[in-house]
Amino acid sequence: MARSHTITGWNPEDRVAWDAGGERIARRNLVWSVAAEHVGFSVWSLWSVMVLFMPEGVYHLNAGDKFLIAATATLVGSVLRLPYTMATARFGGRNWTFFSACVLIVPVLATVVLLANPGRPLWIYLLCAALTGLGGGNFASSMTNINAFFPQRLKGWALGMNAGGGNIGVPAVQLVGLLVIAVAGNRQPWWVCAVYVVALVLAAAGASRFMDNLDIVSVDTASMRAALRHRHTWLVSLLYIGTFGSFIGFSFAFGQVLQISFQSGGQNAAQASLHAAQIAFVGPLLGSLARVYGGRFADRIGGGRVTLAAFGGMIAGAGILAVTATVAGRDTTGTAMALYVVGFVLLFVLSGIGNGSVYKMIPSIFEAASRSLNADAQTRANYSRAMSGAVIGIAGAIGGLGGVAINLVLRASYLANGTATVAFWAFGAFYVIAAAVTWQVYVRLPHGVTADAHTLAPARA
Repeated sequence: MARSHTITGWNPEDRVAWDAGGERIARRNLVWSVAAEHVGFSVWSLWSVMVLFMPEGVYHLNAGDKFLIAATATLVGSVLRLPYTMATARFGGRNWTFFSACVLIVPVLATVVLLANPGRPLWIYLLCAALTGLGGGNFASSMTNINAFFPQRLKGWALGMNAGGGNIGVPAVQLVGLLVIAVAGNRQPWWVCAVYVVALVLAAAGASRFMDNLDIVSVDTASMRAALRHRHTWLVSLLYIGTFGSFIGFSFAFGQVLQISFQSGGQNAAQASLHAAQIAFVGPLLGSLARVYGGRFADRIGGGRVTLAAFGGMIAGAGILAVTATVAGRDTTGTAMALYVVGFVLLFVLSGIGNGSVYKMIPSIFEAASRSLNADAQTRANYSRAMSGAVIGIAGAIGGLGGVAINLVLRASYLANGTATVAFWAFGAFYVIAAAVTWQVYVRLPHGVTADAHTLAPARA
């Protein structure tokens, strides 16, 4: 007989039930959640690779147009995280994971058709990029779902693994693009898309066969409204703009920045595309792996401390980029290219660590807040789960908008000055602000995290 895919009475804090089989169930769902989210991230960042296959003389799109395409995909993926956060509560984690993987086949096939027929107006490329943004929404539903499966003591590790495995979808699609450029040249981009049609089918099949739906209190509209009235939602979202916004924004932009820099150094478009593809995947790969360790470090020494250290390092990384761009101007020497790569890699690694630590902070904040409730243990657990799940979605959406800002600021800087100098200085200034907020709220006064009385009642509904 086929097993039921709906679990009732799930309580990961019950150590006896956890050791008797609950851990195995949670890990199985984590594995397939990571697989589906991984492919979703790859589709979301598909255009960061496609622009390397699009010479301006053939597709009639300049650097500003390509940054706008990246910003469009990032924007849609970020905004969709809000409804996707509630989707698992409405439809079930297994059911939604299956559906969200299947629907991504549409924009992947549309990308094949569009790139095979160059010369279309810009709005068609923007529309197709917007459809790939559906893959960005997968993150919120996946994280909310996994948050419900794991106990408080393992949430940093579990959320870090889930998010890190998903984030690796960014360098994965860039590696596939590099392989296609190396083997088939930069005129056959549809092979990249063909790989991901197969991957989406496999992810959907795995989710249908191995994942489960949980019949427990989760994120709903009441929880979302309550979370929107809680000040820590907005503070954490600000921090996530700096961490995840940097990761996804630079993931989309890094290849283009490298390509422009190589061309300004004297290479032709084909050489610049190949050399950019050879390097572009390194930053997102290291950032994705670092996210897992960010969650682990936060489990051990606290999310606020790890986040503060991450922002301190990101200030240094942005400083390297800003000073190099200021000195080099439009003439990109070999030394300047090396410093650009060092600065970006530093930003990727530290933003990855910050991603993991910020998401560890969310369940910790609302677990602490639940202690001030005059209620029984189950009500407090329901409150903590619902609020942390809602904030995961809200922070994920707002944080993703940081990626939009990065691409738009880079676009404006290149159009105005021909370089990214102004953009790099702006990024560094934001990291200083984020570090100051982290120190003031979550490091200097860590015990000030309490529940706001007016937010509690809706979350119980």
